[in-house]
Amino acid sequence: MDGVKTARNVAIVALIAAAVYLLPGGGRAASTFEALLMVGFGVAIAYLGLRLYREHRVALHGLGDRYRALLYGALAVATFAVVAQPRMWRTGLGEVVWFALVGFVVYSLIAVYRYWRTY
Repeated sequence: MDGVKTARNVAIVALIAAAVYLLPGGGRAASTFEALLMVGFGVAIAYLGLRLYREHRVALHGLGDRYRALLYGALAVATFAVVAQPRMWRTGLGEVVWFALVGFVVYSLIAVYRYWRTY
């Protein structure tokens, strides 16, 4: 029973892929769908961040201004490093700077975690 269901699902995906490849304007429709999917993922990640902030608000404010700023700065630098990674890796200096940024993020997160665990 599961083999038939799997074969049906593979056939459906192959049919959709063939339609995107063969129909005129299929590439544009696929690009539009991809953009909508990325916006949906972005909204979902933002909502997850909001929920995590609301659930851990007391712990975040208990860190104090210095470590809370370090945490938020590390998250901002991590976001920048992820977004800029393809462009930074085009040059050797950019790659070194990227690894330095990632090292800063890891060090900062470890410092915040160690401070948080001292309570």
